[in-house]
Amino acid sequence: MSIKRYQVGSRMSQGVVANGVLHIAGQVPNDRKASIENQTKDVLAKIDALLSEAGTDKSKLVAVNVFLPNIVDFDAMNSVYDAWIDPANPPARACVEARLADPDLRVEMTAMALV
Repeated sequence: MSIKRYQVGSRMSQGVVANGVLHIAGQVPNDRKASIENQTKDVLAKIDALLSEAGTDKSKLVAVNVFLPNIVDFDAMNSVYDAWIDPANPPARACVEARLADPDLRVEMTAMALV
């Protein structure tokens, strides 16, 4: 079995392909002061970039996990997510309220996709 890692850092890789599945690490926005909508756009753009780098796309997503520190942001996050997702190929998804590493973060997402 081969393993391919993307955007490798000292602590973690942003993406890892094993057995034909891309595992995307928790993605957070660059602008931690932005609105929930803009933070969501930023996170989804990072997921798109990792999918592309691994040679796949959002139509191959099998699962997405969304972490919101404040569940009242659910509808605003979904307004961006729903416009981004491939409606013909929606992945399995979970969305939970969870404290994130930085109090300014309003969303974090992980994902898995076939390659």
